[in-house]
Amino acid sequence: MAVDLLLGLQWGDEGKGKIVDVLTKNYDIIARFQGGPNAGHTLEFDGIKHVLHTIPSGIFHKNAINIVGNGVVIDPVIFKKELDNLDKFNIDIKSKLFISRKAHLILPTHRLLDAASEASKGKAKIGSTLKGIGPTYMDKTGRNGIRVGDLELEDWKEKYRALADKHEAMIAFYDVDIQYNLQELETEFFEAVNKLKSLTFIDSEEYIYQAQKNGKTILAEGAQGSLLDIDFGTYPFVTSSNTTAAGACTGLGVAPNKIKEVLGIFKAYTTRVGSGPFPTELFDEDGDTMGRVGNEFGATTGRKRRCGWLDLVALKYAVQVNGVTQLMMMKADVLSGFKTIKVCTAYNYRGKVINHLPYNIEPENVTPVYTEMKGWDKDLTNLSSANDLPKELTDYINFLEKELEVPVKIVSVGPDRTQTIHM
Repeated sequence: MAVDLLLGLQWGDEGKGKIVDVLTKNYDIIARFQGGPNAGHTLEFDGIKHVLHTIPSGIFHKNAINIVGNGVVIDPVIFKKELDNLDKFNIDIKSKLFISRKAHLILPTHRLLDAASEASKGKAKIGSTLKGIGPTYMDKTGRNGIRVGDLELEDWKEKYRALADKHEAMIAFYDVDIQYNLQELETEFFEAVNKLKSLTFIDSEEYIYQAQKNGKTILAEGAQGSLLDIDFGTYPFVTSSNTTAAGACTGLGVAPNKIKEVLGIFKAYTTRVGSGPFPTELFDEDGDTMGRVGNEFGATTGRKRRCGWLDLVALKYAVQVNGVTQLMMMKADVLSGFKTIKVCTAYNYRGKVINHLPYNIEPENVTPVYTEMKGWDKDLTNLSSANDLPKELTDYINFLEKELEVPVKIVSVGPDRTQTIHM
């Protein structure tokens, strides 16, 4: 059985958690393939808002198995808090949540290293979430990391001590004022590790292979967004993992020819958290309105998101790199009330109009070229059928489908799982 893949097409925060939650009824297994607690997947149903960071977004469906894949980095402390928050929902975590033995662990000193590195950059900081993600992936590629499977071995604490000591020497090298009490942090860490060890560890690539052979339906869930990919994003203002479709193969051990549908999620406009270029960013009342109506604050950091019109140049690039077969448009309701909707359909790049994403999109090199469309006034939040959508929104969707050459299958008109229109 082939694996379907769901990922974000912008700079993260597209609404992946909601769509995974909506689609989980169609799948036996939901598997996270990269990233860590820098992700914030928000789900809303029955009047309750849930934010997941590492646990896959299918956890609230009683029939779905949820897998944290080898490409994910896990902070046991944050993971424990997530598990504690799930206690009141009577979920059988032991039988419904499996952890890959090959997933790497985020140590307390990884978080401290992250803070020291970012502080040392001054104005050149990249906008890290300070969750220790980058240093953990650096240890992974540097072949120093500690993995979940190590927790089953007798010498894992010796490995931990050696790595933590190395990290402290590196923190001192940065020569910045980072105040911390490692003993206190380690007490919390080891307590969380004990909780983690109570879960089910698996050789996830073998588990998924056998599930495919047995005809199980699998949805691979990505974190962050395609424009934050370490290779194809707006480097260096990116995350430390491959957020694009290729990351699902390496992050789960799935062969490329076993990927079937690629479901790409994007907002009806564009947002970005932290530093980095953003050609369509708005600094006017329209941008403020998007942020206010869309409640644009990071689910993980709480930071205010930067807002702007839809960047079709960047979106086409993400569709192309990922081989997207279906599109899901989020937050269409936020654009209700705008008399005019703008879409960036090209860039003026160093005096020349181009239609592709160039190597550098810093403001001194790129000016967006906009196409204007008529907006809509209708409140969308109570709509349930595509036939009820205002003509202007239908025209907007049709325009995007024509430009992207991929059909829009879902339009979200609110945060609740019921506020979802299947086209």
